[in-house]
Amino acid sequence: MEAYTFPLDRFGGPSRLSRLKTIADHGPTPCLYMDLDIVEAQYRRLRDAMPFAEIYYAIKANPAPQIVELLARLGSSFDIASRYELDLALSFDVDPARISYGNTIKKRTDIAYAYERGVRLYACDAEDDVRHVAEHAPGSRVFFRVFTQGTGSDWPLSRKFGAHPELILDMARFAAAHGLEPYGISFHVGSQQRDIGEWDDAIARTKMLFEELAADGIQLAMINIGGGFPASYLDPTHPVEVYAGEITRFLEDRFGASLPRIITEPGRYLVADAGVLVSEVILITKKARQNLYRWVYIDAGLFGGLIEAMGEAIKFPIYFEGDGPAEEIILAGPTCDSMDVLYETHKYPMPDMVTTGDRLYIFTTGAYTHSYSSVSFNGFPPLDMRMLPREATAMPRRESSSP
Repeated sequence: MEAYTFPLDRFGGPSRLSRLKTIADHGPTPCLYMDLDIVEAQYRRLRDAMPFAEIYYAIKANPAPQIVELLARLGSSFDIASRYELDLALSFDVDPARISYGNTIKKRTDIAYAYERGVRLYACDAEDDVRHVAEHAPGSRVFFRVFTQGTGSDWPLSRKFGAHPELILDMARFAAAHGLEPYGISFHVGSQQRDIGEWDDAIARTKMLFEELAADGIQLAMINIGGGFPASYLDPTHPVEVYAGEITRFLEDRFGASLPRIITEPGRYLVADAGVLVSEVILITKKARQNLYRWVYIDAGLFGGLIEAMGEAIKFPIYFEGDGPAEEIILAGPTCDSMDVLYETHKYPMPDMVTTGDRLYIFTTGAYTHSYSSVSFNGFPPLDMRMLPREATAMPRRESSSP
């Protein structure tokens, strides 16, 4: 058997793990530890790579107040999915002009609620929703989400959202006829998108819609290129600078040097790498004497924040402490639900000396873990989340972001 190894240098190196352990080893499990220094670094990196694009943080990725406050200070705008995320952003004095209601599935009462609080930018992908915006947010700007396949992404978003181009044209005309401003086109190429070319296809569709509507006298002014920028999971990806460079080229190829207003909505990219989920081994067993693989049960599972492991879609980097030969295992969560199996087809390596009570460290868990965890399934509380002490210098004064 080969010795157990883990590419720790890809995830901050021994110094990051040592810093985490000095705090986490005295705390409970499971617990998610967030590093705000990494969130800030990711924001600045994306801003530098695409200086012409306005960053609208997708709050749903991780709605921790500390993260929203940090990004508000840095000048980020915000993509919201509900009135509750709106209230969170407003609690940090975010200008409503820097908020986009990006959820295409909205109650009429929630549209009215957002409008009363100053939100004037709404996403739609159904004529019924456009009608609701016209009734409850009159005169607002609306942008239309076009359907994409999401091929190449680890977490596709193509089944539920977006409309085909011919329906987008109808919606834009309907919006103009009902007192709204048809403002732009949006798309999302899928979360954790590995195929940069998917942006090219979506931008080509967007250009066609711009031209078709211009022929009708409707001049669109904005493109929302969505999220999709990757985090650092097991499989390597290109750095964000490569994504930004290619997307910039795709935009300029279609629209020339004078680009429309460009918005991007990163979520996973900004916060995933900042999180490490510390868990504990509960039980190690085999189902039969001749089974090749042992089952390892830990106190974090699908219902405790790791729902994106469903179908083994997102493969989190998992570090077990200890040396010795590596064995391949089946990894499962603690609840009495047979779905709560994290990885069975993809076998994770673990030192064969690991035993009950030992800890493991699940990297790149800052996105869609705490906000996905169940309230009390089997009585377990939601995933605990704590912020690591900051190492960076004092926060800068708030930087401007023009709508």
